[in-house]
Amino acid sequence: MFFAYLQLKGELGIMKKINIKWQLVAYDIFILALVDFLLLFVYRGNVKLSFSGILTHAVISFICIFISRLLGNIYKQIWRYGGVQCYIRLLIVDGIAFVSTFITEKALALFISIEAITFSRLLSIASINLLGALAIRLVYRYAYKCGNNRSAYGRFLNALLRVFSGAANEHNITDDSNKIKIAIIGAGRVGVTLAEELLANENSSYIPRCFIDSSKEKAGRDIHGIPVLLESADMAEKLKRHEVQEIVFAIPNLDEKTKKVLFERYSNAGYKIKVYDYPVMQSVGKRRYLREFDIEELLFRKPVIISDLKTNSYYNGKVILITGGGGSIGSELCRQLAKMQPKEIIILDIYENGAYDVQQELKIAYGNSLDISIEICSITNKKAMMRVFDKYRPQIVINAAAHKHVPLMEYNCIEAVENNVFGTKILVEMCEEYDVERFMMVSTDKAVNPTNVMGATKRMCEMIVQSASTWGKAKYSSTRFGNVLGSAGSVIPLFKKQIANGGPITLTDKRIIRYFMTIPEAAQLVLQSGALANDGELFVLDMGQPVKILDLAKNMIRLSGAKDIEIIETGLRPGEKLYEEILIKTDDYDKTENELIYIVRDTPYSKGEINHCLNILKDACETGDDETVRQTLRIVVPTYKTPEEVNGAVLRQAKNKDIGKCAVAYGFVN
Repeated sequence: MFFAYLQLKGELGIMKKINIKWQLVAYDIFILALVDFLLLFVYRGNVKLSFSGILTHAVISFICIFISRLLGNIYKQIWRYGGVQCYIRLLIVDGIAFVSTFITEKALALFISIEAITFSRLLSIASINLLGALAIRLVYRYAYKCGNNRSAYGRFLNALLRVFSGAANEHNITDDSNKIKIAIIGAGRVGVTLAEELLANENSSYIPRCFIDSSKEKAGRDIHGIPVLLESADMAEKLKRHEVQEIVFAIPNLDEKTKKVLFERYSNAGYKIKVYDYPVMQSVGKRRYLREFDIEELLFRKPVIISDLKTNSYYNGKVILITGGGGSIGSELCRQLAKMQPKEIIILDIYENGAYDVQQELKIAYGNSLDISIEICSITNKKAMMRVFDKYRPQIVINAAAHKHVPLMEYNCIEAVENNVFGTKILVEMCEEYDVERFMMVSTDKAVNPTNVMGATKRMCEMIVQSASTWGKAKYSSTRFGNVLGSAGSVIPLFKKQIANGGPITLTDKRIIRYFMTIPEAAQLVLQSGALANDGELFVLDMGQPVKILDLAKNMIRLSGAKDIEIIETGLRPGEKLYEEILIKTDDYDKTENELIYIVRDTPYSKGEINHCLNILKDACETGDDETVRQTLRIVVPTYKTPEEVNGAVLRQAKNKDIGKCAVAYGFVN
């Protein structure tokens, strides 16, 4: 008893330091007194207690309930924000108080002969008292949460707040007319969570006016007072009645075909589209938020996740050199590799700012657990390459260093050959001299039947790598992929700038189609294909359906909310195709263990043949004449054609309506 007294004294001492809502305690006392009065005095039942018995019971129950709620932190809870867990806590605490009251009364009845009430009467009192406590808290929370407008109902709820808390929350009264009215696509868990967040946040710029759902069971019902409308083709007319201004997608894992249909339906109706979800490709460790569509989502396909445990284990514990490591693809290769716990990553780049940025990013993310080194030099500098290879002795080399801008390389042929072709040649020589285990070449779909200098140089790089696989000690492979969304120099950043400046958007030709992939997809493709390689393979990725650049531009304009932005044609640039080759033709390609990765059937050049080609190119570069180099590329790369030849053939096929040809399938003709 003495120790119990000391404990109670300590609790009472702490109580002085606790910010208890005494007004709520007073309400609880009033509810308990009212329940006792009704069930013990008004309705007395068969066993009638005397006034002193009623008073004794009231005091005992009050002490047990108050101490239990105090120790259970019931009065520390801010009930206007109370969730289910708070009400469950109150339920448990009052259950303990009931047991305590029952035991205490039985003990006192035994030792000092006080009047005791029956178990059923005590249970009734405890249950009704709990119901009253729950009810007053729920009403208070509802009044605070929903009394946020200037309607008559809102004023009534604020009057309740005056009763409960002594003053209305005038700061919580908002004018919904100033908020952006939205319709939420998806009346499931995610959509309801978004609605709750917006309703609870008085500073939110958005107010949900309705849900849109395909479930007939939900249609016609309300969630938090918000109506659920059945998705239909005439939905735009229904939304006008609810004064909806924007549409928010809130359905995780919505299939891309349905998402595209809904996106086009509502964007064509003039609504700005947003999404409530994780950032694309970054769901781990993040939270959903209301955001614009990411550019990757305009592909309307799921991002391809390629890497697996086998790939991760291959790079684990290895010393890896990444040339062009500060670029769009190179930096993402560094990020992906960092997750695989390599022994060391060497970032080599001629552009120091890009290399520095990715180094700092990885240092912040991994601290001292990741060994990162930076080397600033060009892959065309053989002495610098010898120094780097001798210093680090890399086991794996990934060559992502290249000049890649198609129009620029058309006017800088010599530099394109020097950097792309002879830089790759030097790296192959270093791999043989310093016993590198594996060399991986980053290539492009523009190397398929190239029509420009950049594509031709990348095809020549593939030929060098394939030839090295026939005589070299290292294992060699190349990986092709299509256009990368958001990479430096790609069409997406250009369109963004043009939209921000009020237009116009410039397209070289409105008929152009391209294959697209995200930067993480491209990096994962390179890494997994490298791990799969035996020697000499040329890998390609099944990238699905191509995308019309015109459609991409229109969707970006819709997402921006901008109006009257013109799209104009400027004419095809030198070396530009109307379409990119279909990368996957299953009759000409071999499958791998990954159904998305294929191997090109190609006959490698011998060492003598490739050296002969390189010597011819070297002599051409020494002339200092770009046109001579361009013509020499046509000799050493047999598939190099003029864009006029390729585009002319495509248009002729389209004109003849040869449905077996890709041009018609891609929509060049109706």
